[in-house]
Amino acid sequence: MLPEKLVQLAKERMAPYPCEGFLPGRGPKHPVLFFVGEAPGETEIHSLVPFSGRAGKELDLFLERAAVERSEIFISSAVRSRPYQYKTKQIRGETITKKYNRTPTKAEVLAHAPVLDYEIAQAEPEVLVTLGRIGWERITGSKEKITEVAGRLIEQPIQQLKSLEEDSFILSEKVYRIFPTYHPASVFYNPGLRPVIEEHAYKIRELLNR
Repeated sequence: MLPEKLVQLAKERMAPYPCEGFLPGRGPKHPVLFFVGEAPGETEIHSLVPFSGRAGKELDLFLERAAVERSEIFISSAVRSRPYQYKTKQIRGETITKKYNRTPTKAEVLAHAPVLDYEIAQAEPEVLVTLGRIGWERITGSKEKITEVAGRLIEQPIQQLKSLEEDSFILSEKVYRIFPTYHPASVFYNPGLRPVIEEHAYKIRELLNR
């Protein structure tokens, strides 16, 4: 259960930005894997279930290949509200203006940093699995591209907010095991990544001796 103080602080800091809702992470107290995604989408923000949309089905396939149940993992994200932008499209001759998901900004990631820091500290996970570029950069602060690190187990400190009063990160004293992979939704735009992501799932299975 998240402290109400941290939830309210995140909501206050997000107020200037075009975002909606708030989705807490979900999972057991001490998960085998701790997943760090990007941000909830439209489906997740209404269902209040992380990865419950199309990308969620891809994540379930990943877990199946890794021989891991959802009940064993904690699912979180760098940003807990849905970042959106308005776009206008022509549909059957009618002009429709609608909210669409967008990539969160660095300011939005910072606004939610205390929440993710708290969840990781409480969970003490065996392995942090970052999903895509945003999750990778939030956890490590690394400028390495996800294509350069995906599929490798990395042991290093992680980024944590310096304090609730300061908008800057420092590295943790503790060293974590981090496994970066691609975001499950990436297969919708690049189907060629599917076998690569499958291979990553089997690597995690080996890592967990399953």
